[in-house]
Amino acid sequence: MVAVAALSTLALAGCSSGSSGNSGDSASGGTTTAAKKTACVILPDTESSPRWESGDRPALKKALEDAGFNANIQNAQNSTTKYTSIAQSQLSQNCGVMLLVDLNGVGATVLAKAQAQGVPVIAYDRPIKGAQYYVSFDNEKVGELEGQMVVDGLKKINKDPKTASVVCMSGDPTDGNAAFFKSGALKIMGAAGIKCAFSPKGTWDATKSGTEFQQAYTALKGNVDAVWTANDANNAAVITVLDKYKKVVPTSGQDASIAGLQNILLGKQYGTVYKPYQLEATKASDIAIALLKGDKPTAPATQDGVPAFLETPILTTADGVQKVIDDGNATAADVCKGITEACTKAGVK
Repeated sequence: MVAVAALSTLALAGCSSGSSGNSGDSASGGTTTAAKKTACVILPDTESSPRWESGDRPALKKALEDAGFNANIQNAQNSTTKYTSIAQSQLSQNCGVMLLVDLNGVGATVLAKAQAQGVPVIAYDRPIKGAQYYVSFDNEKVGELEGQMVVDGLKKINKDPKTASVVCMSGDPTDGNAAFFKSGALKIMGAAGIKCAFSPKGTWDATKSGTEFQQAYTALKGNVDAVWTANDANNAAVITVLDKYKKVVPTSGQDASIAGLQNILLGKQYGTVYKPYQLEATKASDIAIALLKGDKPTAPATQDGVPAFLETPILTTADGVQKVIDDGNATAADVCKGITEACTKAGVK
């Protein structure tokens, strides 16, 4: 964690004033030789997590530029059409390597185009079958930790998991990680005797997730004892619905977002899965730099046949919120805004 905090400080030091589009990250002009020294990165959106712009962008940019390479980092703004357009533009500049965060499956199409041009691809955070490397957290383990939150939350309120009515709110089914999250969660909840009473299709759009949960709540006539939710953003929408009915039940999430941490301190969310983005950004940058230098790193594992580097996620409850702040991945001012009493009770400062 000390290392994480140090990395966070470096990442923050590299922040640019812009938070969308190119933000001056693209290599401009230059020769083909210069372009070959460019790492091209496509981030998915700004909705599913604040980490993409506030964390990953500056961390990747700093690491690549400090190593003497150009960083062309762009955000698809949750549009597969824009994602494809960005990729075409980047590949026309002869990228030396691409780091792709998949968006609704379009990453596979871009991967094929990149590989046809001899450009190696690093699947970043989300899996893309056939990539040269995959850098992420152990996402099935993420799901297992979320499932454990539901089990522990039910026990805390003396509700038998075997008879509990649990709604299962998955992420977007087109995202490979969503399947890992769900698989891990169902494994742990199933072992405790939990069966999903209602399972919507799933999405990474918080507004849609709120609508899906409202439908589930109505269908179950309010008989909801717990909710497994795949991430903090979607869970915040779930909690908004629960608040409407003045109902508090154990819920789960991941990303250690401000909203997630606040809901934990307020007792509306059992916990979150903390995934320090610096670990991913550092590893992906190291691999990209090695590839740009002509080296081929050896991965310690494989996932779906892709050489993989998988970091370890951390289950975080109320007593772990301060650690997220100490690591530099949240501020007490943001977390405690409007919930001073809850922060004081938890010793958050």
